[in-house]
Amino acid sequence: MRTVRDNSLSLFFMVLFIVGFVGQSFAGWHDFNSEQLAHDESTVTWTYYVTSSSFWAAVMENWQSEFLQFSLFILATIWLIQRGSNESKPPEDVGLESDQKQQVGGYAPDNAPAWARAGGWRMGLYSNSLLIVMTTIFFLTWFAQSLTDRTVYNAEQQDHGERAVSWSSYLTTPDFWEKTLQNWQSEFLAVGTMAVFTVYLRQRGSPESKPVGAPHDQTGTSG
Repeated sequence: MRTVRDNSLSLFFMVLFIVGFVGQSFAGWHDFNSEQLAHDESTVTWTYYVTSSSFWAAVMENWQSEFLQFSLFILATIWLIQRGSNESKPPEDVGLESDQKQQVGGYAPDNAPAWARAGGWRMGLYSNSLLIVMTTIFFLTWFAQSLTDRTVYNAEQQDHGERAVSWSSYLTTPDFWEKTLQNWQSEFLAVGTMAVFTVYLRQRGSPESKPVGAPHDQTGTSG
């Protein structure tokens, strides 16, 4: 039970992810079959649908925008601040910070990750590993979105007696950028409002909020 408690946050969201993912697959399957019937075409099985580009295009459109949000937030909060926000670090900590504050090299404690003590390229790589992994996942999922969306787009083109387009040509179409930007703008709005809301609003007990009695201009503290 201690293991469950110590990992309850990640387990909670993993369960929500699985429920949402499966729920999306069934809702999308029924919606897809409704469209098929409306066009006098045959319906498909759930298994066929969850392996189709129609399903994965919708999934990848959301995944890539989420990882873009986190990648940009990680990068931006190194150098940019929002005074009074719990989502920002204090103004005096702008930048990469000292080795002592980051507990690397000679300042690393005995139980620090090995690469934090190693120095050189290993410490440099580990020091940026979160941003590297998040950004890599973003580009992989964005690429997957472009492939699956192109397949769906070309199927619609053929249904209307028009020519299919190459992958590079699809990247310049309004269809691709409309599906991309509608997700990006919502992520940017969510992050921006969260940064501002935590200046003035509180949630007792949450590390995403400042202490309830903290002044509005207190920056980078958790309650």
